[in-house]
Amino acid sequence: MRKIYFLFILSLLFTTISLAQKKKISLEEIWGGNFSTEGLDVLRSMKNGTQYTVLNFDRSTGTRSIDKYDYDTQQKVGTIVSSSDKIPPFSSYEFSADESKLILATEVEPIFRRSRLGVYYIYDIANNSLTKIAEQKIQEPELSSDGSKVAYVYDNNIYVHNLKTKTTKQVTADGKKGSIINGVTDWVYEEEFAFVQAYEWNSNGTKIAFLRFDETNVPNFSMDVYGRDLYQTQNQFKYPKAGEDNAIVSLHMYDVASDKVSNVNLGEAYYIPRIKWMNNPNYLSVQTINRHQDHLKLHQVNAKDNSTSVLLEEKDDAYVDVTDNLTFLADDSFIWTSEKDGYNHIYLHDEDGKLVNQITKGPWEVTNYYGYDQKEDKIYFQSVENGSINRDVYSISSSGKNKKRLTTGEGTNSGAFSADYTYFINTFSNANTPYQYALHKAINGKKVKEIKNNTTLTSKLAEYEMSPKEFSTISINGNDLNMWMIKPADFDENKEYPLLMYQYSGPGSQSVANRWNGANDYWYQMLASEGYIIACVDGRGTGLKGRDFKKVTQLELGKLEVEDQIAAAKKLSELPYIDEDRTGIWGWSYGGFMSTNALLKGSDTFEMAIAVAPVTSWRFYDTIYTERYMQTPQENASGYDDNSPFNYPELLKGDYLLVHGSGDDNVHVQNSMRMIEALIQADKDFEWAIYPDKNHGIYGGNTRNHLYKKMTEFAHKNLRDRPKKDEKAIKSEEIKG
Repeated sequence: MRKIYFLFILSLLFTTISLAQKKKISLEEIWGGNFSTEGLDVLRSMKNGTQYTVLNFDRSTGTRSIDKYDYDTQQKVGTIVSSSDKIPPFSSYEFSADESKLILATEVEPIFRRSRLGVYYIYDIANNSLTKIAEQKIQEPELSSDGSKVAYVYDNNIYVHNLKTKTTKQVTADGKKGSIINGVTDWVYEEEFAFVQAYEWNSNGTKIAFLRFDETNVPNFSMDVYGRDLYQTQNQFKYPKAGEDNAIVSLHMYDVASDKVSNVNLGEAYYIPRIKWMNNPNYLSVQTINRHQDHLKLHQVNAKDNSTSVLLEEKDDAYVDVTDNLTFLADDSFIWTSEKDGYNHIYLHDEDGKLVNQITKGPWEVTNYYGYDQKEDKIYFQSVENGSINRDVYSISSSGKNKKRLTTGEGTNSGAFSADYTYFINTFSNANTPYQYALHKAINGKKVKEIKNNTTLTSKLAEYEMSPKEFSTISINGNDLNMWMIKPADFDENKEYPLLMYQYSGPGSQSVANRWNGANDYWYQMLASEGYIIACVDGRGTGLKGRDFKKVTQLELGKLEVEDQIAAAKKLSELPYIDEDRTGIWGWSYGGFMSTNALLKGSDTFEMAIAVAPVTSWRFYDTIYTERYMQTPQENASGYDDNSPFNYPELLKGDYLLVHGSGDDNVHVQNSMRMIEALIQADKDFEWAIYPDKNHGIYGGNTRNHLYKKMTEFAHKNLRDRPKKDEKAIKSEEIKG
């Protein structure tokens, strides 16, 4: 017995010495980029199928170059263009369809999340010439298929520049800030339908289809910009909040030869979230969806006379997701994804929209569609068939037979396929393995060669105190929910630790995934080294476990999700090594909405919460996102108000930190100001911070470091170093005595 005890002490001593030799992660290292990974930047497969291009940056010279690599040998075989005295530094590039020219982006500045202004050039590869598209900063340039013309948007109007004649035609003339937008999306389309360029060339360069947004009746949103001048300025733009007017969106066709614009009548088309030309240059596909977003139509437009027909319709009791998983085959039959059998799967339709067959089936989700090799009759896709926290790349025939898993690593796999589907570059990671890039044969998944593996980062992290992310499930409210947990490296099951829970919880989201670290994961490692257990649970309403699991929160955002987080915290507190009197929760955006509600509604469970940029009432958020899940406030007032935390501030008992950026164009600081006022009027003590002019990401300069230092100190004070309830009671009695 003494010998066993001696060996235990010796083992414990060795572990302690070993950990003492390890470095602890610091916030300065996290936000200073010390743990960043290497990748393949702006990878494009070339049409020949044997080569690909990557945007490289030489730190020693400051030169950017577009380099060409051979798939088979992985050797660099040439440089297409590099920055120089004659060619300004560029941050991105796009090929013309025939790969004879490039669009190079320079002096790029952000507008919103996806939109950019920039000075753009056309680089002619054959004659090594550079042409500036326009003197002004423009948006979304795109070359015609033959590379002879380039379209772009400037000041809400579409232009076409002829590279041969060096002349420019203005296609639209009614564009006006705050009123009419042509060819690019308004704020809410950009944010929620995830695209900016709202025009497309057809395959022979004879026509341009484009969307026009009339946002005249959309209410204005304004926010002060404090800057450094004597007087602050105001940033104003159109932002439709739930239940308010959206922009009136219409589809138009520009004929290049006649220089004429015509209108396309799509009937009652409330939203137009996608347009895409078919292989036949005379036919355009258009997706429309109603305001409730529960009835989607795929239209076919004949560009010769603008006549339309409906190819298919999707309906759902909750909502229909809009995706980019539409591919037209040579005969304009098409591949489409749908949740109609309860899981997201791939379907084949003929050119008239009639269903040919369901290609993938099973109680799992297709998460990405990569394309179709018609020569080999193989469809390539990504799915969670190997567990909802994992991703793998598969192939399958159009008949739904001969499905093959092409990746073997347990974790997250994705594929970037060569143009002819001979190869794919697999990006792999899991919770213990930084990103690895390897070339594989598409036909069988066989690994050809490793490209990049981030072993330098792995070696660096070996010097730090790190704890594994442990994956499991937890049974809550009749569901097995995915969970991860991080424990201190010197974890002792006989001790009690404070618990900090993180979640996002938005509809269809996923926070519990077997992939490599994000910046927050390094923060969790730092907290674990300072004596915390960190856990994350994906509750009801999150994604990749089927339609019913995802859409159960419909019309009541923040009800079931909060119930799950409270129940999970209670169950975790039953573990002998978790101190039930020191339980915290935090989140950002939707997660901030959740952490605020969890602290209020779970006041007997949570002692502390941090909310960053939270929604506090869905009445304040945009139409497309909010109404997809809640309908309008006019139709569902109780759904909006019953889970709005500033309607019950009197429930606050624990310690609460509220943070927002004053320049948040997405979740407006109004949300936090209303929460602050409600808490003040309820005479509740709490802490709050506003970051001037910072948007939804709250970053820039030292901002992130400052924010996470504040959150860390708040967690230490109110969670890790919080006296136990019995200790508080003793102190209270001493004071009374």
